[in-house]
Amino acid sequence: MLLGAAPFVLSRLLNPVQGAFEAVSGWTTTGLSVMDVSKTPQIFLFYRSFMQYCGGLGFVMMMILLISGKESMELYSAEGHPDRIMPNIKHTAQAIFLVYNVCLVLGTIAYRVAGMSWFDGICHSMCSLSTGDFSTKLNSIGEYHSLSIELITIVLMLIGTTNFAALLLAATGKFRAFFRVSEVRFMVGLLVVFIPTTAFSLMEGLNISYWEGLRKSAFDVVSALSTSGYSTMSYAQWPAFAIGVLILMMLIGGGGGSTAGGIKLSRVYLLLRFALMHLRERICPTNSIQCPTYCKASGKEPIDARLIRETAAFLGAYLLLYTLGTLAMTLTAGCSLTEAMFDFASSLSTVGLSIGITNPATNSPTLIVEILGMMLGRLEIFIVLIGVASGFDCLKDWAKKLRKE
Repeated sequence: MLLGAAPFVLSRLLNPVQGAFEAVSGWTTTGLSVMDVSKTPQIFLFYRSFMQYCGGLGFVMMMILLISGKESMELYSAEGHPDRIMPNIKHTAQAIFLVYNVCLVLGTIAYRVAGMSWFDGICHSMCSLSTGDFSTKLNSIGEYHSLSIELITIVLMLIGTTNFAALLLAATGKFRAFFRVSEVRFMVGLLVVFIPTTAFSLMEGLNISYWEGLRKSAFDVVSALSTSGYSTMSYAQWPAFAIGVLILMMLIGGGGGSTAGGIKLSRVYLLLRFALMHLRERICPTNSIQCPTYCKASGKEPIDARLIRETAAFLGAYLLLYTLGTLAMTLTAGCSLTEAMFDFASSLSTVGLSIGITNPATNSPTLIVEILGMMLGRLEIFIVLIGVASGFDCLKDWAKKLRKE
């Protein structure tokens, strides 16, 4: 990330904090930006998009493509990839890499046919698939005023936010198995519920037709849930209900083992299942036997005590971090609670949408808070905490050795 910031700083486009912010936003596929893209040379616009594209695959995934060892599967799982559907981890990574690049080529061609230039097409395709928002236009996708471009972007965002392993099922024609995956069905359910209701809210709040509201809500709800961060209009005039839906979608996030951030669809689905299981236990006789399962791309998995414990621990850590980060944003940015909730949810869930706080004039303390949020959110929180704890243990061991000597 520090190396990624160097070109921005050495070219004097950004100061060191801004350069670090832009690089972290790129590698974590967030898409929040402090650059004025209307004045930025194309080489830097491409560089940002390429960072996001590589970050979408993930650091561990990129390493596994080149090398593999006994720790590969453990690292692969720790980075948020829960499934392995090929004979070994390296073949799984290679298959995902192939599908990812085929989608990039097809997406770029589709954008070109829809009216984009080749340069804008490849940049937007890289960012859509990596669920990031480093657009080459100041007003993002909304600047094109094109329904076809919006539809292409929606498709690419949905591909990017789908679990890589589930995506491989669809790519190989196993559509029944694909739609049996619990988080895929849950994602479809969320979109079916929240797109029409948000459209109705926009119709009432912005005084527009329902169909126009449906077009805007479909794009922005998918953008928020997939943690892509593309937008078609400013949110300054959006009604409170619609803003609340976007915050909720950003916190939920995309599929586990995808390029998306957030709590992840699979965890939220499991939490709802836990609540239903608890309710059934309270209602059903105590001697009844239940063996609940949920469906992953690799097959059915039991919902056991270990899974419940891990999911609850992550949710608790995530919500605590979100609360602390939001409060920190109100102090550093001097904004309202709603604005802080929106932009820090965007940072922590690596979304890229902003209600107006994050821009080229944003102060350094606010950017630092957002940098921490983006890093913790993309790296699944516990990896960072375990790394810090391990670092302290190493320092203690080193200090003990020095004292003995």
